[in-house]
Amino acid sequence: MTHYTKPRARKVRILATLGPASDTPEMIEQLFLAGADAFRINMSHGEQADKAKLIEHIRGLEKKYARPTTILVDLQGPKLRIDKFAGGKVELKTGAKFILDADTKPGDASRVYLPHPEIFAALEPQTRLLLDDGKMVLRVLNVSPQRIETQVEVGGMLSDRKGLNVPDVVVPVAALTEKDRSDLAFAVSQHVDWIAMSFVQRPEDVAEGKKLIGGKASLLAKIEKPAAIGRLEEILELADAVMVARGDLGVELPPEQVPPLQKRIVSTARRMGKPVVVATQMLESMITSPSPTRAEVSDVATAIYDGADAIMLSAETAAGAWPIEAVSIMDRIAMQVESDPDYHARVQFTKISADATTADALAASAAQIVQTIDTSAIICFTSSGSTARRIARERPMVPVLVLTSHIATARRLGLLWGAHSVRTKDIGSFEEMVAKGRRMALRHHLGTAGARIIIMAGVPFGTPGSTNVLHIVRLTGDELKGH
Repeated sequence: MTHYTKPRARKVRILATLGPASDTPEMIEQLFLAGADAFRINMSHGEQADKAKLIEHIRGLEKKYARPTTILVDLQGPKLRIDKFAGGKVELKTGAKFILDADTKPGDASRVYLPHPEIFAALEPQTRLLLDDGKMVLRVLNVSPQRIETQVEVGGMLSDRKGLNVPDVVVPVAALTEKDRSDLAFAVSQHVDWIAMSFVQRPEDVAEGKKLIGGKASLLAKIEKPAAIGRLEEILELADAVMVARGDLGVELPPEQVPPLQKRIVSTARRMGKPVVVATQMLESMITSPSPTRAEVSDVATAIYDGADAIMLSAETAAGAWPIEAVSIMDRIAMQVESDPDYHARVQFTKISADATTADALAASAAQIVQTIDTSAIICFTSSGSTARRIARERPMVPVLVLTSHIATARRLGLLWGAHSVRTKDIGSFEEMVAKGRRMALRHHLGTAGARIIIMAGVPFGTPGSTNVLHIVRLTGDELKGH
């Protein structure tokens, strides 16, 4: 007999990154049991063959726990780097002149080769260049096609192949490198659920990614460049979800600007009905410590109060000493926040206005009904997942059980707030819809005899995007007899 796992009691989802600390089937299972709802595979490190093994391990959980698994592959994106120095490293002194040029010779304390001709064309005097995650700051004095003359505003030790950030201008680099294209093709061939694009600057970047994916996975745009903020709504219009990648945003922007931007990105995504993930440094100290700082706990709680769909662990689970503890503490923080009597009022702080469609009107009505009469769950039949996204956008106070015949839909919804997806056979009639909705609510522990549930679906059944039925029924407790 299949063992049906009870839906998570919390609504926010936990996305855990896999890496050397968590790449065995046993560890992946332990992370899942500790609370991980979805797994991130970072293509910046390691080989495709190793990633294929990880994907196999994650999918292995599906049969054992009768729950769809969710896999996000994160592409590295275009990394701008300086070249090497004759001695491996140099000291940049504050106030000194420093040149980035097209000469391939190893660098010294006065110059270094920059293998990115597109940067020379994009820069103007007075723009800033950041080196090694912003530790050093250069101010551009003069630019020619072969040479960028700068003054060091913040000095330090600079070693080979360190990263370069250009925060003040849009650099005309392709959002997808050759490596990214290869990794994207690999991810699609492995039937992953989400592909994350790094360093998105413009909606055109997202359009290119979507074209290559060809509908075989959902696309998540990572917002980590200031240029993307100015075109946030256009990017969100095209992307299937968005991530607040605070690490790189915090390199290119003053750190104090990141919290208000986080709130703006989360509320914009929520308004537009797209899942939003908050990521980077959430429990950073747990890479080496078995418990987080109070500030980190508060930071995770803030993202949950803001109504983020998912919160992400990076190095904490990929390379840290306490991966399972990191997931389980994040799970406990989420449970505590969501049991706060004020939680739902805070989550509703973002004003959501329903689009002028039947499906949106019904989703808004379902959330309203839950507040008016005692209801234990919303059961939603969907083929594409759009009904589930509309319901989640309203942040209803009860669990949402999503029933779909498409395994790809069930898996992709693993990043969606409050959704518990189950793959099940299609329904053919109204009576069958009611009977199955009741049965599934009981089977997945979302109500007992006498409880009310809301059922949403589209008639004719099996037609994507046709949600036009909202039905309220009571559970009798007899639904499971004979099944």
